Amino acid sequence: MRVIEVTDKKAAQDFLKVNVLVNKNNPKYIRPLDNEVNEVFDPAKNRAFKHGTINRWILRDDKGNVIGRVAAFISKKYLNKGDKFPVGGVAFFDCIDDQNAANTLFNTAKNWLQQNGVEAMDGPINFGERDKWWGLMVEGFEEEPMYGIAFNPPYYEKLFEGYGFKDFYNQYYYSLAVYGTLSEKYEERYKRFASKPDYQARHVEKNNLQKYAKDFSIVYNQAWAQHDGGKEISVEGALKLFTKMKPIIDESLIWFAYYKNEPIAMWINIPDINQYFKYFNGKFGWWQKLRLVYMQKFKNSRKINGVAFGIIPKFQGLGIDAFMIYSGTLVIRKEGKYDLIEMGWAGDWNPRMIAVYKAIGGIQSRRMITYRYMFDRSAEFERHPAVQ
Repeated sequence: MRVIEVTDKKAAQDFLKVNVLVNKNNPKYIRPLDNEVNEVFDPAKNRAFKHGTINRWILRDDKGNVIGRVAAFISKKYLNKGDKFPVGGVAFFDCIDDQNAANTLFNTAKNWLQQNGVEAMDGPINFGERDKWWGLMVEGFEEEPMYGIAFNPPYYEKLFEGYGFKDFYNQYYYSLAVYGTLSEKYEERYKRFASKPDYQARHVEKNNLQKYAKDFSIVYNQAWAQHDGGKEISVEGALKLFTKMKPIIDESLIWFAYYKNEPIAMWINIPDINQYFKYFNGKFGWWQKLRLVYMQKFKNSRKINGVAFGIIPKFQGLGIDAFMIYSGTLVIRKEGKYDLIEMGWAGDWNPRMIAVYKAIGGIQSRRMITYRYMFDRSAEFERHPAVQ
């Protein structure tokens, strides 16, 4: 076997092909867009390069066939609650069902990370935001992956744990039928807040994205930045995100709650665009873009992809979640365009978020694991601490 650093276009193409190779016999597999994978490694496209760097490799067998890939990164912004030492990341791991091949890839990542001064590696995670390609899927193979969700063969769990990775935390996805039964408490709380003029729930308007980008940054920075390595999002950064999402935004799927016109909660969803991308085989050129516009108009995705949810601490535990979700549900049901919503992952270290998903009738649909490998094998391993 031979490890090759990706330094040219040929190797970069082979890096993409490995993912297709290991998933080719799975009818549920949907190939990620090539350009979105490539952008992770492009300093001009990925803001994460401001705080770190990433490297990638492919693995060939003795006949020259590509049989695996891996990437590793360091970032000053990658922090987890309780960490007392620097930790790097392993990303885009793919490999045939061979422990020796997997060990070769993991060792390559470990050696590079050690040279860059970190003491452990987490993976598989993304060199970028946590809403995409985060964790190893260990449950949920029966359904097609939603957009941005990591998808891998089941035997990867054996490869990670065979090398010595340990379960740092579990990530749970929950799904909910749009026309399912919401808890009676949700309707009660909705009516209670709806009767108070100081509280409002509104969905976004595409012609006023700058306002909602500002509202998003306010809620995110108070509700989530403390759990994401202290990384806040600026209004400009939020506006870039909303602008990028604009072609696929359905106004009825993105909601904010307000108290005296100040944003206090958000519920961000998009149509599951993997229901379109599964026909594109990883490509997204002008023809695929035209086809996307056509399908959005005449073949609407029936699935909703949960992207983000948050309530600023001062208003948590009051029922704002029920008020906002119930408000949105009434509109979504009335429009009748969707059947199912799969909500963004909640870590087992965040029991409050899991409780919200369960309270609205969510059924666990997938489980991911974010693993950790300590370079000092005698060091004590600790799981991610719970959020209080």
